[in-house]
Amino acid sequence: MNLPNGVDINNLIADLKKFSWEASEILLYYSKKLEDSNYKSKIINNTDLNQPVTVADLKINELIKKRIKEFYPNVCWDFLSEEDSKLEGKLFRAKYNWLWVLDPLDGTKDFIQGTGNYAMHLSLNFKNQPVLGVVLIPESNELWFANSSKTYCYGNRISEIKLDLKINKKLQELRLIKSKNHNNDFLLNLVKRINFKEIRTMGSVGCKIASILRGENDIYISYSNPKGSTPKDWDFAAPALILKSAGGSITNLYNEELVYNKEGFNQGGVIIASNNKFTHESICSEIKQIISEYNLLPN
Repeated sequence: MNLPNGVDINNLIADLKKFSWEASEILLYYSKKLEDSNYKSKIINNTDLNQPVTVADLKINELIKKRIKEFYPNVCWDFLSEEDSKLEGKLFRAKYNWLWVLDPLDGTKDFIQGTGNYAMHLSLNFKNQPVLGVVLIPESNELWFANSSKTYCYGNRISEIKLDLKINKKLQELRLIKSKNHNNDFLLNLVKRINFKEIRTMGSVGCKIASILRGENDIYISYSNPKGSTPKDWDFAAPALILKSAGGSITNLYNEELVYNKEGFNQGGVIIASNNKFTHESICSEIKQIISEYNLLPN
């Protein structure tokens, strides 16, 4: 695969593994500290319950940016992270075609709640699509890594991950994984109409996608009103690539690929991730029909 001048793919992969495991140690350290109620207030940096920020978010943000700049000081790429965007917002404009996209702690609410369902997301995007993706899940000792054609899982075991694309289930036979902390009337009504075989909840997009790759769940549906608070590029870029490179698919309701680096970095509306790229289009079509039949989408 093509990379910026002076970057060797094998060296980059090895370095990203080192950076990620270093980040894992930091996240596990603060996760343990959160068990002490006396220490909790020292870790949580703000009082906004909808968008909490912890010391761990900031430490990982600083670490990953620092390591990439140290190891690759002369490479022409930009850096976009969730924490930095809170300062830069829509003013951010990438100067180069290559862009690192980082969510230092996806699932901050779950991190604070102690569920273990939190992750670090890191992707390297070329123009508006990810070409390398990393999803680190410290509590399960898993480091998911993908290029544009293969997905690997490192940690407890090292293996290439390939989804079984021969399985063809009906929509009602699928096991749904949905957000634990971000529910709305549209999703509740849609789930009720479809009557999935099983419904589970979990924090962190990365953790939800990993559960599909492990074979624990089959489909993930996200919805946010584009006019309100929406998921961003850093929520989906890395998880989307590890799913797609293993044989799954993630699109909007109309089976269109997610596009990144748009103004505001928004990924709003209905997003559907499933474990089979060959049946994904028909799943989207059936869900779209149900939404239309029962007029579920808000105006």
